[in-house]
Amino acid sequence: MARELRSVSEVVTAHRQLEGGGFPVRRPFPTAGRDMVDPFLLLDEMGPVDWGPGEAIGAPDHPHRGFETVTYVLEGRMEHRDSGGHHGVIGPGDVQWMTAGAGVVHSELPEESFLRTGGRMHGFQLWVNLPARDKMMRPRYQDVPSSAIPVAGTDDGKVRVRVIAGEALGQSAVIDTRIPITYLHFTLEPGGSVVSTVGSGHAVFAHVFRGIGTFGEDGREGREGQMVVFDRRGDAVSIACDAGADGPLDLLLIGGEPIDEPVARYGPFVMNTPQEIQQAFVDFRSGRMGRIAF
Repeated sequence: MARELRSVSEVVTAHRQLEGGGFPVRRPFPTAGRDMVDPFLLLDEMGPVDWGPGEAIGAPDHPHRGFETVTYVLEGRMEHRDSGGHHGVIGPGDVQWMTAGAGVVHSELPEESFLRTGGRMHGFQLWVNLPARDKMMRPRYQDVPSSAIPVAGTDDGKVRVRVIAGEALGQSAVIDTRIPITYLHFTLEPGGSVVSTVGSGHAVFAHVFRGIGTFGEDGREGREGQMVVFDRRGDAVSIACDAGADGPLDLLLIGGEPIDEPVARYGPFVMNTPQEIQQAFVDFRSGRMGRIAF
């Protein structure tokens, strides 16, 4: 059955800022002009940054409620601990999908040996909203090593994809999501092209973090540090890297079914009403979200 290609509605240049303990990020949203891309609340490209021995920093103990954080590491090593008793070290290619639900306190810090030696840190954190029915669910933690992430490619060898959520080129993800989500890491060599199926009506965007490519039915250009937003019409997107490009194109293709519910957010809490945000602060301060005790 023929697929209908989407066109590009907007190309947004991400801005740089410091987050957590002071690590640099490149953020396409939220910004003053774009609060979210429903169901996604935030995307941060962490680094790339080169740390000397003892210099690497992260995000010490802090709470979350009402949404999910997805951490994908390209370079470096981060260590996660939370009040649910979960612990994991994520290195190159690994994914941590944490569902905060009713509330969790967690920390994301450089892994001890990486902190000692220093090195390059580069990765991504995506915040995914939860529908009202799931906001107070029991927290859960999915720690998926690089070796378990499905990989696929085109017959000509010019396109490779790592399937973190959803499906692409005949491969399906191993991660379970609360709503339909697509999270794909595409690498296109010069001359490579691909058409990837996306959910009908889903919000879909590409975040380019290396190289230059063309996107959508209209062939719009997107380059490193830009987010390419697709319109809602159609069930597939096209991506290409020009044969004369200086090097490969790397991007995240992310899509999801809009939740279309009221959003109240303040710092680490995302709920549906201001009253629920106030209750989240009460619950955190009273210790109901627990503490990291190991």
